[in-house]
Amino acid sequence: MSSQLPQNARVLLVDDDASLLKLLSIRIESKGYQVTTCESGIAALQLLKSHVFDAVITDLRMDEMDGMALHRQLQSRYPALPVIMMTAHGSIPDAVEATKQGIFAFITKPVDKDELFDSLAKAIEIHGLSGDEQTSSSDIVTRSGTMLHLLEQVKLLGPTQVNVLISGASGTGKELLANAIHQHSHVSDGPFVAINCGAVPGELLESELFGHKKGAFTGAVKDHQGLFQQAQGGTLFLDEIGDMPLNLQVKLLRVLQEKTIRPVGFQEEIPIDVRIVSATHKNLPDAIANQQFREDLYYRLNVVNLKLPALKERREDISLLAQHFSAMIAKRMGQAQKRFASDAMHALVRYDWPGNIRQLQNVVEQVVALTPSEVISVQLVESALNSNESNVEPLSLNDAKKEFERDYVINTLKMAGGNVAEGAKLAKRNRSDFYKLIKKHNIDVDNIL
Repeated sequence: MSSQLPQNARVLLVDDDASLLKLLSIRIESKGYQVTTCESGIAALQLLKSHVFDAVITDLRMDEMDGMALHRQLQSRYPALPVIMMTAHGSIPDAVEATKQGIFAFITKPVDKDELFDSLAKAIEIHGLSGDEQTSSSDIVTRSGTMLHLLEQVKLLGPTQVNVLISGASGTGKELLANAIHQHSHVSDGPFVAINCGAVPGELLESELFGHKKGAFTGAVKDHQGLFQQAQGGTLFLDEIGDMPLNLQVKLLRVLQEKTIRPVGFQEEIPIDVRIVSATHKNLPDAIANQQFREDLYYRLNVVNLKLPALKERREDISLLAQHFSAMIAKRMGQAQKRFASDAMHALVRYDWPGNIRQLQNVVEQVVALTPSEVISVQLVESALNSNESNVEPLSLNDAKKEFERDYVINTLKMAGGNVAEGAKLAKRNRSDFYKLIKKHNIDVDNIL
């Protein structure tokens, strides 16, 4: 790994020793970093309210607020900000505790400049450069320049009436981007309704979109309001539009032209006022050339095209997303957030993520569930990545949940030495519920070890 960093990498240096601050600042700036110094943790927290940094280097022993107290505050407020800890009182217990708390690197004084530069280079490579812009108005977690530019386009497009086509590989977050467009639109107070056109059989898709009248076909036992009507006054998101059958493409084109729909079995037209956002992972121009997609519909939908990058093209977001998913799981489970060891995070950042963000979320779910300690190891991450690669044919959602649950119970029992009561405690379930899970998955407790 190279120790060369981008010239705009910003470092906050915190130490109550003014002379050391000056010396380290000169050394670090000589490598092309932009350095800001503070003589206390309190001053550092105040500065962070108005300034953005890419890494923090702090002393462990300081008056008023020591380095660990500062780090706990940083974890709470800026979870993606890597922290390098220095101390003249280095010891194995200090280093172990620092690692447990999620410290990126632990360096003893007198500071070895090569070790410090290498730690900084790794911190920036893994965590990326922080963006000055925030994405509080959407659920998209990013500091990628490409994504931030895309979100700026979303803000401009939101208030307009134009149809937007989002292109990008599966798992890149197309529905989240569509929702961001809706949130910035003039119909943001209306409903946001989404459908995956490739997940609904062609014979049912027309009814799902436009609705039907009772008795219109076998099984139509009552009137059904379609998604266009459900999205009235809001946004309808047509995901995987490239999978829509040609006969329905004709009907959708007419809806876009006339602003009316006709439910199956109805004679009259119903006016609709709906913002259309569509998405696809397919190359629609190729589909048009192969007569699999209508060219006139393409130009109706593709007034503006937004292309989502693959996750490997926004590597600076991988650590941010991994920590975000870990925090979400902790909140959902009512537990303390588990953190990645620096080499574990490095493994995540190096990986190419063919399944994009969806795959990353699955891996984080897996390693968090299987980690008994506070820190997620590189061995567990690499094992999860290898098992993901071996699954060429994806499982159904229900089968994946069952497999995950069974593996979780088995691993928890192994950690508990085969003791069901201890396993229940680790899983934070009562013994009766945990035993039901064991029985549900036909797990042989006696042969678990």
